[in-house]
Amino acid sequence: MSEWTIGIIGGSGLYELDALEDAQWIAVDTPWGPPSDELLVGRLHGHKFVFLPRHGRGHRIPPGDLNVRANLDALKRAGCTDIVAISAIGSLREELPPGRFVVVDQFIDRTVGRASSFFGPGLVAHVSMADPVCPRLAETLAGAAEAAGAAVTRGGTYLAMEGPQFSSRAESELYRQWGCDVIGMTAMPEAKLAREAELPYALVGMVTDYDCWRVGDKPVEVAEIIAQLMANAVTARAMVELFAKALPADREASPIDTVLDQALITAPDARDPEMLAKLDAVCRRVTGR
Repeated sequence: MSEWTIGIIGGSGLYELDALEDAQWIAVDTPWGPPSDELLVGRLHGHKFVFLPRHGRGHRIPPGDLNVRANLDALKRAGCTDIVAISAIGSLREELPPGRFVVVDQFIDRTVGRASSFFGPGLVAHVSMADPVCPRLAETLAGAAEAAGAAVTRGGTYLAMEGPQFSSRAESELYRQWGCDVIGMTAMPEAKLAREAELPYALVGMVTDYDCWRVGDKPVEVAEIIAQLMANAVTARAMVELFAKALPADREASPIDTVLDQALITAPDARDPEMLAKLDAVCRRVTGR
């Protein structure tokens, strides 16, 4: 049993959490470079929360330029035990209209050119992504979103695209044929890196639009998305408060807390000291460095 420290990664339209008590912005340095912004640290209903605006305050950073390794490393250094991601998404299903909250449970990664692992030459690791979302976090999030007044769908497959352009109609139809339910630009490699950092991860996607697959609909436009983002953000803030209230007083251990025990493959005497130093926050528990 331990205390919770919840990292909140706020997506488009969610750049701060007003409800945090004793809140202060702190700068965190990482070996991977600067994170998207400073971290807003405070307490909410007895639990420590650490908030990071994914795109930076004012939405300065596009999806493909996010330093996701720095973001997750910074949250790990700040003591986070679990990560809740909040993202704007497009819908690939008629039954998931704008305004709906989808607590996803699977991902398909179609991003390219993004650094997707903390590990590499000198220290190799392979974590399982068969079940990429923490069910404990996801269920608590879904209940909090419903209590906040959102229409919630439990489960769904998120297609992570590169962006920053939106889909072509052909792509949108292809993703529907693949069985995807929603589409976005930021969940990957975020979910993969959270797993490598032994941080249980859950994502609630806030639908802003129907992408472009609906015959007769006009293409997605930023102005319409922003209007829906603002409405979603109000509900998202209430959801975070109710999520904090719903957390048990103590945190029971998660299997994700120790995934690196089965993931590191490089022999201890062959591990690169520079890589070990760079991974001091991510895998100190298992390497002792």
